[in-house]
Amino acid sequence: MEEQVEDPAQETRRLQRCLNDLVSLLALPAIWRAGEPSQIVQTLLDVLLRTLNLEFACVRLEDAFGPMPVEMLRVAEPGKINLRPEQLNNILRRSFGAQSQGPPAQGPYHSGIEDISMFPVPLGVQGEIGLIVVGSGRANFPSQIESLLLSVAANQATLGLQDAKLLCEQKRVADELDRQVTERTRALAATNRELRKQIVERKKKEEELRLNEEALRLGEERWRSVFENSAVGVALSDLHGRFIATNPVYQNMLGYTEDELQQLTFLDITHEEDAEHNRSLIGELLEGKRQQFQIEKQYRRKDGQPVWVRNNVSVVPGTDRMPRFLMALSEDITQRKLSEEALARARSELANVARITSLGVLTASIAHEVNQPLSGIITNASTCLRMLSADPPNIDGARETARRTIRDGNRASEVISRLRTLYTKREPALESMDLNEATREVIALSLSELQRNGVILRQELARDLPLVVGDRIQLQQVILNLIRNAAEAMRTIHDRPRDLLIRTERDGDNRTRLNVRDSGVGFAPQDADKMFAAFHTTKTDGMGIGLSISRSIIEAHQGYLWATPNDGPGSTFSFSIPCWRGGLAAAEIPVTRADSSTDAA
Repeated sequence: MEEQVEDPAQETRRLQRCLNDLVSLLALPAIWRAGEPSQIVQTLLDVLLRTLNLEFACVRLEDAFGPMPVEMLRVAEPGKINLRPEQLNNILRRSFGAQSQGPPAQGPYHSGIEDISMFPVPLGVQGEIGLIVVGSGRANFPSQIESLLLSVAANQATLGLQDAKLLCEQKRVADELDRQVTERTRALAATNRELRKQIVERKKKEEELRLNEEALRLGEERWRSVFENSAVGVALSDLHGRFIATNPVYQNMLGYTEDELQQLTFLDITHEEDAEHNRSLIGELLEGKRQQFQIEKQYRRKDGQPVWVRNNVSVVPGTDRMPRFLMALSEDITQRKLSEEALARARSELANVARITSLGVLTASIAHEVNQPLSGIITNASTCLRMLSADPPNIDGARETARRTIRDGNRASEVISRLRTLYTKREPALESMDLNEATREVIALSLSELQRNGVILRQELARDLPLVVGDRIQLQQVILNLIRNAAEAMRTIHDRPRDLLIRTERDGDNRTRLNVRDSGVGFAPQDADKMFAAFHTTKTDGMGIGLSISRSIIEAHQGYLWATPNDGPGSTFSFSIPCWRGGLAAAEIPVTRADSSTDAA
C-alpha cells in the first residue's frame, strides 16, 4: 500500500479494502469466543499475513497462559526469505529478548535480514500479555493505515486473549473445583464405604457379642442346672483348698450349708489318716505332675460321723476374668465300704469253713501222724522202765530211750501245732515269709493222705527263692487246697502213675511262683476261668468254693492264680505273688483286709 495515491478511484478502493480489513479484525473476537490462546494467536497471524501482505508474523505470549511462554511464527512464502528457519527463529528470539527488557520500540526497526523491516506491536498496555512482531519487504512499512490495523488487531487480540485467559482461569478454577469436588466426593464415598463397612462390622460384632452372651448365659444356665441337679457331689475350691461353691448333694452328704463350707478347706473335713496323702496329691496336681487324681478317703460330717467318698479331683484352667480353681466330684461310697467289710467278714468265715472242711478230710492222716509218735513214746517209756528195773539198771540205755521219747513227743507237738494253726480263726497278718518253708509244712500234713492214695510226690523247691509278702495261714490254705484238688483229680487214674510235682521258682525280677502239676483227668481249655467261679464244682461231694476262695486270697496279695492244661495228661495250677522288698513296713504293704475283700468280690 502506498500512503500517497494520486488516483482517486484507487484511493477509494484502498480505503474500501481497509474498511473491510478493519471489519474483519473487529469480527475476530466473535470467532475467538471460548477459544484457546494458541487458536487465537494462530488465527491472528493468518489474518495479518493475508490482510497486510506480510512476509512473516510471529507472536510471543508470556507465561501467564501456561507454565512456559508460547511462541508461534507464520511465514507467507517459505522460499521467499533467504534464510533457514532456525536462523529466522534466532533473530526473532533476540528481538523478543530485547523487547522483554522494556516497552516495545515505537516504529519499525531493521531486523538484520536483507530487505525486511520488522514492526513490534505489544499485547496489553505494557506488553504484559506478549508481543506481536511482523515483517514486510516494503520500504515504507508500516503505513498509517497498517499501523492502525496492527493496533486494532493487537487490541482485539488482547481482548480475545484476556477473555481466553479469563475463560482458561475459569476453566482451571472449574476444573480444580471439579477435581476437588471429585476428590472430595471420592473421599466421602470412601468414607461412606468405610463407615458402612464399620457399621456392618459393628453390627456383626454386636451380633456375635449377643450370640456369645446368649451362649454364655445358656452355658451358665446349663452348668448351674448340672451343678445343682448332679447325682454326685460337686465342690469348687481355690488352689489353697478353700471352698468356693458346693452343690446340694455335697452339702447334704456332709451336713454343712454352703456358707459354712466356704469357711473351710478340703483338708479341714478330711480324716486325719487321709489328710497327708490328700495334700501330697493336690501338690502334684498343682505342679503339673498329674492331670487329675482319684482318691478314696473319709470325710468327717458336721455331726462327727465318718463318710467314705471317692473323689475325682482336677484343675479347671482359668480365664481373664477368673483364675484357675480345683473341682472335686465326690461320690458317697459309705454303704459300699460297709458292704465290703461285711463281705470280707463273710468271706473270712467262708474261708475258715473251707479250711476246716479241708482239714476234716485229712483227719485220718493227721491221726496217723500223731499216732506214730505216741506209739513211739509208749514203747520207749516201757523200754526205759525195763532198763531201769534191771539189776544193775541200764542207765545209759534208759537215758537214750528217754531222748527218743522226748523226740517223739516233740514230733506229736509239732503236728498238733500245725493243725491248730490251720484251724485258728484270726485276722490276716502280713509278714515276710519263706514260701518254701510254708510249702514243706503243708506237705508234711498232707503226706500220709497222699501216700495212702498212691500219689507219688516230688518236690522241686528253688534254693535261691526270695522271701514273699503275705499271710502265712492264708497262703498255706491255698497250697493245701491245690494239693488236695490235684490228688482228687488223680483218684480215678489206674493206667499211669499218679505223679504230683510241687515246684517253686522266680517269676521275673520281683515275683515268686508256685506250681502244682498233676497227671489227672485235666480240663478243657475253655473251662479254665469257669473253675474259679464260686460254687462251681465237678465233685459229687464238693462245695465249689475252694478255688474261688484261693483266687480271692491270691488277688488280695496283689498276685494272680491260674490253671493250664499239660502237654500230656493232667493240669497245672499256679500262683504268682510279689517278693518281699527289704525294709518295707507292714503299713506300706498295699494289702489290707478291706482291700482283700474288695478284690475277692
